[in-house]
Amino acid sequence: MRKFAFFATVFAFFALGSLASAQQGDAMFGFGTVMSPGAAGCNFFTCPEKGGLYPNISGDVIFHHRIGVGFDAVWRGGVGDFGGTGQPYRPILYDFNAVYQPRIAKRVGLDLMGGIGWQSTRFYSYNNSFSCVYGFGCYTSSNHFLVDVGAGLRYYVFGHLFIRPEAHYYNILNNTDVFSSGNVVRVGASIGYTIGPD
Repeated sequence: MRKFAFFATVFAFFALGSLASAQQGDAMFGFGTVMSPGAAGCNFFTCPEKGGLYPNISGDVIFHHRIGVGFDAVWRGGVGDFGGTGQPYRPILYDFNAVYQPRIAKRVGLDLMGGIGWQSTRFYSYNNSFSCVYGFGCYTSSNHFLVDVGAGLRYYVFGHLFIRPEAHYYNILNNTDVFSSGNVVRVGASIGYTIGPD
């Protein structure tokens, strides 16, 4: 979580500093779930990465020609039971994206994004040999680089407030050391607010 706080602070500083020359900025919060191909159960100490409630926070800064940059953080809301073994775990995904926001109608637009990031899968324990973070327990992490693409349909319900159903595809490199596939799809919806002209 310290990495997340650092990157969120850097992004907020960049976003606020760039907002003066930007056309708009957006802040979003939502929920979804993840799905991946593969067997329903665990095989040889790898399990499918699917199910669970995944909250997300994201933001973007959009410049001229409706092109900009964005950040997204997604985590499993509750600690999961890894393959029914009793091992608590939580995947966390971070990504930095290029964003394109074409307009479809006055109150409707698209969010198209693609970029890079990483997944940190945390396996929790009370063993002192693990990294311990106050308030978040002791854990060891399995970290992997990822490439992602995503799309959302933005609908302004009132003023600058919008809802956005969305889908994201992640190709997580070397993810098969823990999960049965490196391909993960996240679907969900976000509520957001636009700062600047919508």
